[in-house]
Amino acid sequence: MAGHSKWANIQHRKGRQDAKRGKVFTKLIKEITVAARMGGGDIGANPRLRLAIDKAKGESMPKDNIDNAIKRGTGQLEGVTYEEARYEGYGIAGAAVMVDCLTDNKIRTVADVRHAFAKYGGNMGTDGCVAFQFKHCGQLMFAPGTDEDALMEAALEAGAEDVITNDDGSIEVITGPWEFTAVKETLEKAGFSAEFGEVTMKAQNETELSGEDAARMQKLLDALESLDDVQDVYTSVVLDE
Repeated sequence: MAGHSKWANIQHRKGRQDAKRGKVFTKLIKEITVAARMGGGDIGANPRLRLAIDKAKGESMPKDNIDNAIKRGTGQLEGVTYEEARYEGYGIAGAAVMVDCLTDNKIRTVADVRHAFAKYGGNMGTDGCVAFQFKHCGQLMFAPGTDEDALMEAALEAGAEDVITNDDGSIEVITGPWEFTAVKETLEKAGFSAEFGEVTMKAQNETELSGEDAARMQKLLDALESLDDVQDVYTSVVLDE
């Protein structure tokens, strides 16, 4: 881990995500629909739906799109029924990879995911082969130079689980997945605005790759993320730019 910049990696990943905004609305509509179908249309009683709607609003999705997705989920409007599917495997140098999908055809989706793994130097594993290496949590990233003591005090008072200061000076605030929004809003009121934040599957141990291996791993991640049924790709790898 020595030498790599957590901040640089977060910024790099955020930049790649921003470049793929053309697919963002489609993914968010799927997530809102599934969240509403599984937990109902009341955001006060459905934390997964609240997270999805908050994310959609953050991407400036029109209210009508959000409302219609909720109605499709609760059966008020007709629409495609999506199922959740998670596939696990290994990338370059055995790095753990987890792929979350929402699909209306699991046979197609598993074939597409397996093909991407095989084509770009990885291999798909069995259910549970890498999931234990990740923690479902909220992650807020603050830029180097943020007042560490003040942020730590505010974060812990807000209900955060942990505050981590990285070697490059960036600070991570870790929350429970369903407490993410409340902690984020409380910190913003206290004057701390995260540069990056999401509910994610955070790798408990990281694998650093550089040079050709890093380039090959990026191609695998890009291939997986480009699949229509893929919502999120999580990995233990840290790419040394």
